[in-house]
Amino acid sequence: MNILIANDTYPPDVNGAAYFTKRLAEGLAQRDHEVHVLCASTTLRSEVVTRGGVVEHRMRSVPVPFHSDFRFSPPPLLYRRVLEEVRRVRPDVVHAQGHFFIGRAVIRAAKELGIPVVATNHFMPDNLTFYLGLPAGMERRVTDLAWRDFAGVFNQADIVTAPTPFAANLAEEKGVEGPVLSVSCGMDLSRFSPDNDGDAFRQRYGIPERPTFMYVGRLDAEKRVDELIRALPLVRESVDAQLVVVGNGHEKAGLMRLAEERGVGEYVIFAGFVLDEELPGAYAATDVFCNAGVAELQSIVTLEAMATGKPVIGANARALPHLVHDGENGHLFEPGDVEVLASRLTELLSDGDNRAKMGEESLRIVGRHDIEKTLFTFGELYEMVLSSYEGPEARGGATAIAYDAGGCAVSEREPASAGDEEGAPVPAGGPYAGSRRAG
Repeated sequence: MNILIANDTYPPDVNGAAYFTKRLAEGLAQRDHEVHVLCASTTLRSEVVTRGGVVEHRMRSVPVPFHSDFRFSPPPLLYRRVLEEVRRVRPDVVHAQGHFFIGRAVIRAAKELGIPVVATNHFMPDNLTFYLGLPAGMERRVTDLAWRDFAGVFNQADIVTAPTPFAANLAEEKGVEGPVLSVSCGMDLSRFSPDNDGDAFRQRYGIPERPTFMYVGRLDAEKRVDELIRALPLVRESVDAQLVVVGNGHEKAGLMRLAEERGVGEYVIFAGFVLDEELPGAYAATDVFCNAGVAELQSIVTLEAMATGKPVIGANARALPHLVHDGENGHLFEPGDVEVLASRLTELLSDGDNRAKMGEESLRIVGRHDIEKTLFTFGELYEMVLSSYEGPEARGGATAIAYDAGGCAVSEREPASAGDEEGAPVPAGGPYAGSRRAG
């Protein structure tokens, strides 16, 4: 099958959507599909390069104002260039990973050319409005406008997916015609494992041997890494603990100042940006993984930590409760409740037996998120939309389908409840899934 995947963000961009798009593209290429990726370039010039068996069609781009780590392809003439690339590639199916400039252009081009579209949402307005500093009322209006724009674009797709039942239900609540399917971003369980060794990572970044909790990801406001730093002095009243922060972002300088102000500067190690090949060792070098973010649609870094056999502590917000089962593989805390966060950290960092037990439960839960299952599920969805697609005028009649272990359709999908990490009957590729509409 000839598959065109499109996203405004793609490595070397550092974020979950970019990494997932790369894993999906390379995984499908390894399954003998012809895979093309349409994304922003890293310069003012467009280029076509092949990496990891994937043909990258990079559209010329410029830096995002006030956020130079990201780039975007500006709208003037973008649609014409995207349409030309889609005509050149002649894909059987288009898979859009977002609704911004490239995402909306490729969906429009596919519909114009009569190509079926699968779309996956990674969008949360919270990740943008944190930086606008708007009054609460205006922020709500901006958020509502953003969701309406998103729904308008994604309602042109033939099948829509999201990483978790929470994300799928949220998309439907915000106007996407359902059902939106829950398909996990998946995890490479061959890379992230309890067998990984963290010694080299500790030595490279000068991490002392003491009870350690870790955060991995962007250092931006919605990630609330400041809560981890505020909790550390309380933890240290009982445990000789330290915090390792992996990643860069706008908040880094302020977080470093906060650590000094709270008297724990020497106990917070800022490792900065870490190469992808170093990440398995990073997770292996910690005792507990912690994520205080409040805008997660799934959280790939939490999955990676779980696959390394680590207990996790997460904010009771958005999609994190799908992964962090309180009292089983870790603990939840209410966002902003630093005292409870500190008590949970103290409990786990001082009890090796409980950490080991919860780490085992993390492994059991994450086993349902094997990337191979995700690849199989999307392959099934591509086949489904291809087999039933009759052109852009034949979109009526939404059909919800679930599969048994043999990949056979067995029943209509029921909406997932808010606290259900598995959702309704899942496709053979599970976890999470079914079908939205086709034809």
